[in-house]
Amino acid sequence: MDLAHTWRGEFTNAEVNALHAEAFGTEVFSDDVWDWRRLVTTHSLGWVTARDAHGLVGFVNVLWDGLTHAWLQDVMVARRLRHQGVGRTVVDAAVTNVRAAGCEWLHVDFTPDLAPFYLSACGFEPAQAGVLRL
Repeated sequence: MDLAHTWRGEFTNAEVNALHAEAFGTEVFSDDVWDWRRLVTTHSLGWVTARDAHGLVGFVNVLWDGLTHAWLQDVMVARRLRHQGVGRTVVDAAVTNVRAAGCEWLHVDFTPDLAPFYLSACGFEPAQAGVLRL
């Protein structure tokens, strides 16, 4: 599989909105509802795009506190390429660039079914955390 991974890679809102809908089973949001370009340039340390000959097939957004902590958000892989290592390569590219930015910690939240991916394949360690639905 020939993929190009790019830190802070170019993308269109339409591409990410379509990939998000496929990855998370949501509707395809319009640019005025979910403006990825504005969100990542305003709030993120960076993001990783993964492309093959057909277009955008992987994406992860990396939020941060501006100094030592960063968070993976919205790890997405096209359905046709799942379970082929694309998610791992996108996360690995994020880890490399977060480390290069001087962060000391990279966090990720996930549902229990994704524990083997994040803990075994990607090397994250389990940690207690909390969430409050608002």
